[in-house]
Amino acid sequence: MSETDHQATQATPPPTDTTRDPVLAGQTGGGRFFTPVQWGLGKLAWIGRLTRRQARFLLIMLGASWGVIFESFRAHSWRRTVRYEFISTMNNIIRGGLVATMFAGVLTGVAAVSQVIYWLGLTGLATMTGSILINIVVREIAPILVGVLLLGRNGMLSTTELGLLSIGGEIRSMQAVGIDPFLLLVLPRTLAFTVAGFTLGILFSFASLVTGYVMSRMSGVINNPVWVFLDDVATAMSGTDYIIIPLKFITVGFVVGLGGCLTGLTATNEDSLRTLLPRGFSRGMLIVMVVSVLFSLDL
Repeated sequence: MSETDHQATQATPPPTDTTRDPVLAGQTGGGRFFTPVQWGLGKLAWIGRLTRRQARFLLIMLGASWGVIFESFRAHSWRRTVRYEFISTMNNIIRGGLVATMFAGVLTGVAAVSQVIYWLGLTGLATMTGSILINIVVREIAPILVGVLLLGRNGMLSTTELGLLSIGGEIRSMQAVGIDPFLLLVLPRTLAFTVAGFTLGILFSFASLVTGYVMSRMSGVINNPVWVFLDDVATAMSGTDYIIIPLKFITVGFVVGLGGCLTGLTATNEDSLRTLLPRGFSRGMLIVMVVSVLFSLDL
């Protein structure tokens, strides 16, 4: 090739790919137009992907729940690092959430318990006070509020910590050196949430009942001593309530802790705190409400 031909070749502009330019593609007739059927199929595909993603997390929750229960009874699983993680997490949840739980119990006693006592006494139904307080406050309101407190203060913290470990590659590094993240992180944290859910739930119920009694005693609605009031409430509990109420507190703490840990562990490189935190909070709230509804059904 001569020097003149080489200069002519360099001066010739490269061909333009008009299919990548939406304006030129529209002018040349190469544009892509969606029909209503194609638009509907795209929306159905999006709904299918969302449903499959949520069903996948539900299946992971079910499998991990059995894994936590099974491994918790094995002495080999409770190594020193696991015991340390369990104790430190449980102390952080109970000590850190004690003030917030007691304050929420006091507010519930003022807003709900005292009002129930007042209106039942006003309508001549004071004998039903104990059963209504057990069924409404202790059995329904307390587990939901305790679950929300656990989720907002400690559940989101676990989601953030494990999510950052997953995004940063530390979880894969643990697996590479033979450390099981499930036994080291998920197992002790979930059981710590379980114990904390039961403890804070009982304290919340006691604070709300005592506060409601104090407010009612100050307003002159009731004149009985506090131990008589608490005895009436305890007498109104059936044998099933002594099983269902503690089991509900335990289950709420269990699912909140497990859901927060699994949301963090299932984070991908495309996730960030902006996407991880709303996902963890919405899943946690949904789990708490589902557990409350399932225990409320008389099956």
